[in-house]
Amino acid sequence: MSEKHGGAARLVEANRLQARLVPMDLEGLLPADHQARAVWAFVARLDLTEFHERIKSREGRAGRPAIDPQILLGLWIMAMLDGVGAAREIERLCDYHLAYQWMCGGVHVNHHTLSDFRNLSSDLLNGLLTQTVSALLNEGLVEMNRVAQDGMKVRASAGGSSFRRRARLEEFKKIAREQVEFLNQEMEDNSGAASKREQSARKRCAENREQRVERALEELTKAENQKRSKDPKRNKKEKRSSVTDPESRVMKMADGGFRPAYNVHLATVTGANVVVAVEVNNEGTDQTTMVSLAEQIEQRHQAQPTEWLADNGCTSLRNINEMGKRGCKVYAPVRVRKSADPTKPARPRRDSPAVRDWRERMQGDEAKAIYKQRGPTAEWVNAQLRNQGLLQILVRGTKKALAVVLLHAITHNMRRSWALQS
Repeated sequence: MSEKHGGAARLVEANRLQARLVPMDLEGLLPADHQARAVWAFVARLDLTEFHERIKSREGRAGRPAIDPQILLGLWIMAMLDGVGAAREIERLCDYHLAYQWMCGGVHVNHHTLSDFRNLSSDLLNGLLTQTVSALLNEGLVEMNRVAQDGMKVRASAGGSSFRRRARLEEFKKIAREQVEFLNQEMEDNSGAASKREQSARKRCAENREQRVERALEELTKAENQKRSKDPKRNKKEKRSSVTDPESRVMKMADGGFRPAYNVHLATVTGANVVVAVEVNNEGTDQTTMVSLAEQIEQRHQAQPTEWLADNGCTSLRNINEMGKRGCKVYAPVRVRKSADPTKPARPRRDSPAVRDWRERMQGDEAKAIYKQRGPTAEWVNAQLRNQGLLQILVRGTKKALAVVLLHAITHNMRRSWALQS
């Protein structure tokens, strides 16, 4: 007891066990210039009719109402801006982060709903990417004359140890089949060794394992039927496939290492730096996507670029010929043929007119100046997507991986629209 003041000090102490009803004004708490409001305004301008048509919950019928697709799309775009790529992390942010709570608007969103929205909507997200570009085309902010292409390897959600040869996969398939048959027999006998719920869960797990092994065998057959490499050392190696993510492939990464990955290709308009076409595949080479990206641009925007910028890893004589038929000039470095015997003259080339024009064009200073625009366009966009968190694809399968890349591309185009309209 304090003698100076005549008693112990009176304090207001913390009581964390007391339940409280705390009023919250989400609209008032979020600053007026917060980027979440800009994201919501961007999503509100998109036509989400196709998302609504897939919703099974309808007026006059039994069932729980579905969450507005505008909320789910807004949450994913917000997560991309913050470099978040996991649905569970977005659910956690919705519990305490003011911007995510404002985006939800009092609607509870779990990670299952977020994952299903992303994984099952790759075709619809394709349409949204087209909308983001069409809006800028209509405003005259984007011209589809000159397009730059670049590819990047993105780490897959599979470990190197998950890749197995055919003999080992056949053994896994046999073990999985035996386990499924054993669990079926156990459920029929109803021995009481485990509850029905536990037995059903074990059976589902075993069936899922068997399906993944069968999928790995299918992908292994595709890999074995692919065009053989020119390197005899690589041809001697027996093909392998992943049990975790059968559609992924071991690729050479930017740092020179080899890891399971997907190959992401982007076509970007020069000047505006807006992504106009996206493709994801599991091929280690970039030479198979130039024509398909050009066809995709024509289907999306009813326009044909007249100039195409690409590095020498994307070019082939077939690509040059096909792009020439489309009336598109390719600007890419010409590969220098290495002769086995430098003293002997090089063999005469049998180039088509399109390839001959390309070789002559790239000798001029004007073509070299045009090609320099590729770095600040395609490679810069790849770097921006890396900054948004596209360092590893956390889903499995090419279709789901495409949905992830499309969300990144939509988010990037949103940011470019803010810059171009300002």
